[in-house]
Amino acid sequence: MKLSSFLHFASFGIKTVLLRKKEPILGTVIVTDKCNLHCKHCSVNNITAVVHPYEKVRKEMQTLYDLGVRILFFCGGETFLWRDGEKTLRDLVIEAKQMGFLIVNVVTNGTFPIDLPEADLILLSLDGDRERHNTIRGNTYDTILHNISKATADNICFYMAINQINKDCVDHVCRLARDTKNVRAVSFNFHTPYPDTKELALSREEKKACCDTISRMMDEGCPVFNLKSAFPYLIENKFPTPCHQCLVIEDGKISTCGRCIEVPGLCEQCGYFFVAEYTLLFRGNVKIILEMLKTYLKYI
Repeated sequence: MKLSSFLHFASFGIKTVLLRKKEPILGTVIVTDKCNLHCKHCSVNNITAVVHPYEKVRKEMQTLYDLGVRILFFCGGETFLWRDGEKTLRDLVIEAKQMGFLIVNVVTNGTFPIDLPEADLILLSLDGDRERHNTIRGNTYDTILHNISKATADNICFYMAINQINKDCVDHVCRLARDTKNVRAVSFNFHTPYPDTKELALSREEKKACCDTISRMMDEGCPVFNLKSAFPYLIENKFPTPCHQCLVIEDGKISTCGRCIEVPGLCEQCGYFFVAEYTLLFRGNVKIILEMLKTYLKYI
């Protein structure tokens, strides 16, 4: 991370904690909900299957920037399906950097060639070992690992949503992140139970077992892009929601924290690790602050 970026984020954090501000710092642009997969745990793919045009996406980027967002995510659907004429996802990432965003990340399912060295992180969904991943996402595991091996930069971070199908694969994905070329780390979430996927949610005891495994993997030297200090809050779902410092914009509509905020009762069952980490950070939790400094400086 550049020193100028670090100083900006440090200043933002100090002002937010001391003055209890709710201004955003992290934003997500949904470039399309079109996806080439139909994953068992996903409730937001192919609802419209619209690929939003470049000018609309650029306008939404500018809107987030003007609101103070400096960490930008491009999400889908599947982001690598985005195209407008000759413009591709790479053009959006470059445009975001030129616009002034300090960190620009992309979320993908990894089934397309990974040639995006301009992104700070590529969060690539891998949901267990070959058997469990393919149960959730279709026969894509080997394709994903092949694309990772051919990636043009080492900016990939595995992104695993832990659910009833893959809860016993946490250690496998941690070790794979440690041992795979071009993979920098792994980031976890617990499954957030949308109404049509409630059966995949974990119990408190299952969450604790997963956190214990993640902690053990971290102690073994596996590169995990999450904060141990947040685990007790995630296990008990005892962290503040929503995260006012995070925004999502989709087709011109801005949502605080995420698209799931409008689903009654879902915030109380949130499984997103970053929501717990960020809300606790901006409440001034000292352990979270120190651990986040160490983790972010290591992996970004």
